[in-house]
Amino acid sequence: MPTLGIIGSGNIGSAVARLAVAADMNVVIANSRGPESLRSLVAELGPLARAGTVEEAAGQTDAVVLSIPLKAVKDLPDGLLAGKLVLDTSNYYPSRDGRIEELDESTVTTSELVQRMLGDTRYVKVFNNITAAHIPALARPEGAPDRSALPIAGDDAAAKTQATAIIERLGYDTVDAGTLAESWKFEPETPAYGLIYFADPNASEQQLMNTPPSATPADEIRSALDAATRVNVAERKF
Repeated sequence: MPTLGIIGSGNIGSAVARLAVAADMNVVIANSRGPESLRSLVAELGPLARAGTVEEAAGQTDAVVLSIPLKAVKDLPDGLLAGKLVLDTSNYYPSRDGRIEELDESTVTTSELVQRMLGDTRYVKVFNNITAAHIPALARPEGAPDRSALPIAGDDAAAKTQATAIIERLGYDTVDAGTLAESWKFEPETPAYGLIYFADPNASEQQLMNTPPSATPADEIRSALDAATRVNVAERKF
């Protein structure tokens, strides 16, 4: 039985953990506060899940979901994820992460920056374009007519193949969005980000609170990726 490590127990990390145990995968989940802080979450997840240190989540697992604030990536232990298959959910939010000159100047993408900070990993970008609530709500078994898709990006073809197998087990089809240099196509403020998974993507911010999610198949994701233009993140206010 495969084991998925999850570093970061926030909304996204916890949502992926729920999918993993539902898919009969073992989970080792960790955060910056230590295993004791995860007692209630692990109790909710059940016997397939356990809390661990970040070192255990990295070293005792087949793949790692990295779901921590972008500003915290640099604080991970050096070499923690060396050689690991990493599924990274990072986005750049200047209000939280502070201004990052390279990103504001569009000389690198968020994914390229994270991969560089992590070092020698088999890195794939995924789960960054969908709300935490929609992750369990839209997951479906393989072959279901209302199965949704997630875009992925990476420079390592073999890593993308392995990531796809995990994501499919968790309940989603995948769409290859290209390299890490192209990963901006499904970052915040693009057509493939967030709103695409709502039943009414044109609903106002107030209406979204009561707007249910809707199945978003691969062809819709591909169309959204094709329609994307690169956002000037230097102007981002959130």
